[in-house]
Amino acid sequence: MDKTKKLTTSAMLAAIAYLVMLVSHALPPVIPSAPFISYDPKDVVIVIGGFILGPLYALLITVVVAFIEMLTISSTGPIGFVMNIIASSSFCIAAAYIYSKKHTLNRAVIGLIIGTVLLTVVMVLWNYLLTPLYMDIPRDEVAKMLIPVFIPVNIFKGGLNTAFTLMLYKPVVTALRRSGLVADTTSTQRHGINAGVIILSAIIIVGCVLFLLIARGLI
Repeated sequence: MDKTKKLTTSAMLAAIAYLVMLVSHALPPVIPSAPFISYDPKDVVIVIGGFILGPLYALLITVVVAFIEMLTISSTGPIGFVMNIIASSSFCIAAAYIYSKKHTLNRAVIGLIIGTVLLTVVMVLWNYLLTPLYMDIPRDEVAKMLIPVFIPVNIFKGGLNTAFTLMLYKPVVTALRRSGLVADTTSTQRHGINAGVIILSAIIIVGCVLFLLIARGLI
């Protein structure tokens, strides 16, 4: 894929990620006791972009979307901008980098799992450091939320992102090939959505839904 097509595809995916982020703002918080934490599925679009174009383009899409979000609807300013980049990069770039070494389903799954772990670890640290600054919450209160709130919520986010990415990657690549943005001769992953992918994704989604229901006190 030439550079022009890569930039065009990146711009299109950035626009889709931004629209997805806008829609996600209507979703309720994951945990009622932490109303500032919600699920934002834009990372699904970004990591798919990273799988197709490579980790550097995943970073480009991440920065563009975070910057536009800061200028339009975010109330957290530069600190929120930095947090968005750190969160999305931890998951998306790690997964895209591992997948870029060998375009197979196993590498995609491994990359997404490692991305989820990295997201969880990194965001525990950065939430402890930065959340008190832009949410006006005492750091002691943030420390109390690290294990019962931030760790499970980031695992929840990474789990849903993993499941949705596995389910949507092939249809997205197929659509891009038909549009001419991705060539048929590209080395991107050619496997279809097999039974194992469907089952794995379904198990992850069911687990995440159960976590959400328990966290909201519905079961």
